[in-house]
Amino acid sequence: MLSVYRSHGVIKKSSRDDNTNQTAENRSIYQLVDEGWLIVNRMKSWQGSVGISPLRGIVSGHYLCFRPNHNEDPRFLNWLLRSPVYTVEYMRMSRGVRPGQVEIDNDELRHLQISLPPLDEQRRVADFLDAETARIDQTAALQEAARATLLERRATAVFSAVTGMSFQDRIPSTLAWVRTLPAHWHGIKLGHVARMGSGHTPSRSKPEWWEDCSIPWITTGEVSQVRDDRREFLTETRERISELGMANSSAELHPKGTVVLCRTASAGYSAVMGEAMATSQDFVTWICGPRLDPLYLLWCLRAMRSDLLGRLAMGSTHKTIYVPDLQMLRIPLPPIQEQQQIVESIHTNNKAVDAAVDVIDRQLSLLAERRQALITAAVTGQLDVTSADCSTSSGGIA
Repeated sequence: MLSVYRSHGVIKKSSRDDNTNQTAENRSIYQLVDEGWLIVNRMKSWQGSVGISPLRGIVSGHYLCFRPNHNEDPRFLNWLLRSPVYTVEYMRMSRGVRPGQVEIDNDELRHLQISLPPLDEQRRVADFLDAETARIDQTAALQEAARATLLERRATAVFSAVTGMSFQDRIPSTLAWVRTLPAHWHGIKLGHVARMGSGHTPSRSKPEWWEDCSIPWITTGEVSQVRDDRREFLTETRERISELGMANSSAELHPKGTVVLCRTASAGYSAVMGEAMATSQDFVTWICGPRLDPLYLLWCLRAMRSDLLGRLAMGSTHKTIYVPDLQMLRIPLPPIQEQQQIVESIHTNNKAVDAAVDVIDRQLSLLAERRQALITAAVTGQLDVTSADCSTSSGGIA
């Protein structure tokens, strides 16, 4: 099985663990392709899901496949047809009802004009880009590894803070995700110190419930805002709902400061509402009582995410944490003043880590821009690869 990736081109599907599309048992609808074939994801070509296959294999029946009838260098064609110049052209040729749901037509795509240098120059360009992008990718991989290490240390510091690892006097824990707790802390059922709630999705057939509305409505689309645990508060939502929609459903308006946890798609991610909001049924919420600080609860939920997913999440493809299991959650509970001190210490540590992560993110962005600019210049003849100084082409960014 082969897949087309925006960042990698045509690759073995089994070489990646982030492709959740299931292979059909009946493969009669799949297409057999060989080395050198052009494979196009008709719905995502405008995002760069195009490539010359370096492998023999089978692909989705929804892909467009072109058998080669030429003697061009397949590596050059792969660089050319995946370059930003052609990605823009795929967008121009795609048609659809709304942005993000467009597809390219086979008959129009096969008439796409391409600009080809002589074969020997194609090979020189391909050799140059193979070498230079490999160097940039190696530098980016080192930066990504450094970023991952920083975030791992950040998570370890959070876990240590919310479980009181700095205290020597400890007792056995009643929590599933930590063995011991400070002697003056308690392991307590979350429902004893916070009121749990949930959400609901009103009917989509009532446009007046969804158009020009004022109440922020949280969906799984907001999960991207809290990845890497670098944001605590949700302040913006993609969708809003009306008071009428709320009144005609079991949806509930949760007050500012409510802690929210996603339990389906991207299960385990959590945040604090920055203003009064409603949620879909994909979430559970907690309104904290006087003994529990919302930000302390947030960091507890983030510290126990791996336990939530490993012990409670069900499903092979799309993980789901069920409400009855969440009703039984237990957390460590120090005195409220100590909770606030823990939150402050986490903020201090995270601020230093996040500053370092921001530097890496800027470097990665520059590397990506450099890579794209290099590809475009090389395949369009703006860069003479025979005279390019490969020894310094990416050094200024690294």
